[in-house]
Amino acid sequence: MLSILVIGPHPDDQELGMGGTIARLVKQGHVVHLVDMTDGEPTPRGSPQKRAAEAAEAAKILGVQRTQLGLVNRQVVHDIPSRHKLAEVIRRHKPNVLFVPYPVDAHPDHVAVTRIAQDARFDAKLTHTSIPGEPWHPKRVIYYFCTHLRMSFQPTFCVDISDQMEKKMAAVRAYQSQFSGEGGFVPDMVKTLNGYFGGRIGTAYAEPFFTHEVLGLGGLDQLI
Repeated sequence: MLSILVIGPHPDDQELGMGGTIARLVKQGHVVHLVDMTDGEPTPRGSPQKRAAEAAEAAKILGVQRTQLGLVNRQVVHDIPSRHKLAEVIRRHKPNVLFVPYPVDAHPDHVAVTRIAQDARFDAKLTHTSIPGEPWHPKRVIYYFCTHLRMSFQPTFCVDISDQMEKKMAAVRAYQSQFSGEGGFVPDMVKTLNGYFGGRIGTAYAEPFFTHEVLGLGGLDQLI
């Protein structure tokens, strides 16, 4: 059983990018915790209270807990205090794997959060530091796609989420303040995208991921 942290710039990024994989990991018995770096507000139809309730509902649907780190939406910067705040969370949860946003993005918060997470992974293992908790070093960093750029993703692997697709979509739709009105096209776009990547690996739906580091397999029976 693994401990896994999924780090998102705003509530809903994790669900959009890898909600099906989160649900699959939970079903497999792994401990998955979501970290929202900001509360995601202000937005045109949201509020801190509404967004918090939506995030809680999405987490309930996926079967996970979540923590809000308290950085300021639209003002996230890659700095040492932010790194150390996240490093403290890493020490608390002792994850084997960090999932973080793909680093090429139009949204400054997304770019900054990925840099913060990469460096917090390093900071969390330091021994002579004021960061609370015992040193810990997550074995792997894996990038999920929640980018604002209209780009063709080039993943290094995909996860079959055919059995989890409806749960993912329910978690996405929990964010009614974000995905109604002008944002109403997003759920359908996400489902189409996951259908495309499912087709790339011969399944109905899949989520794409990227890693700079080599992944190991226990055997070819783990391939689909």
